[in-house]
Amino acid sequence: MTLGIVAALHEEIADLLAEMAPGAHVEHIGMRDYHVGKLHGHDCVIVLARIGKVAAAATTAALIHRFDVREIVFTGVAGGLAHGLSVGDVVIADTLTQHDMDASPLFPRFEIPLLGRAEFDAETSLRDALAQAARDWLADEMATQVSAALRTELRMSAPRVHVGQIASGDRFVSSANEVTLLRGTLPQALAVEMEGAAVAQVCHEYGIPFAVMRTLSDVADDTAHVDFPRFLREVASHYSHGILRRFLSVRSAPST
Repeated sequence: MTLGIVAALHEEIADLLAEMAPGAHVEHIGMRDYHVGKLHGHDCVIVLARIGKVAAAATTAALIHRFDVREIVFTGVAGGLAHGLSVGDVVIADTLTQHDMDASPLFPRFEIPLLGRAEFDAETSLRDALAQAARDWLADEMATQVSAALRTELRMSAPRVHVGQIASGDRFVSSANEVTLLRGTLPQALAVEMEGAAVAQVCHEYGIPFAVMRTLSDVADDTAHVDFPRFLREVASHYSHGILRRFLSVRSAPST
């Protein structure tokens, strides 16, 4: 069974690519490089989707059609929406919705036209396995991967794992007003990003199990400025690598 691992930014998969077993190869399709091979004993295809819903959907469709992946995991960063979240927390999607989908009055707001649904559920076992891998990594390894000085600077005192709704849209949400509006219309959403719900919709239509994991780079309750390139390089890259390594290491070895 082949697993697709997808991210929007190179830093989120760079360390995973470096750990692929000898013999891995690259296939270039649709302006993307698909890295095909073994990762910690599992057949994987790792790919940089780039940013946005269309980019994510196109990449997901190619993974399914060209590489016959049977599961997909998306990893990356997000902004926190709900109260009580902190920079460095991890959000694992339970459901995903497109916050900028609005075909009203023809269809209810957020509902995908002709699909009759506004939310897509992550696959339970993948979701739970990712959440446990994240908890274990935060408890056992995070402090050795992210410097104490940086954790203090970002107020990452005790990062936690949350499971809940993630909202996606083709807009970078950066203002307090946008956050307030999203909280009002999607009160259950924990985090906001730009790809996950598109991956979820494609996987739903093709019957492919999926999961989405996000590291929070900023939160609505915190007015502190976060240097995003630095966060990506010195925090989020370690999260993606460490958590997915744990996730793969505890999975049953593929049959031969």
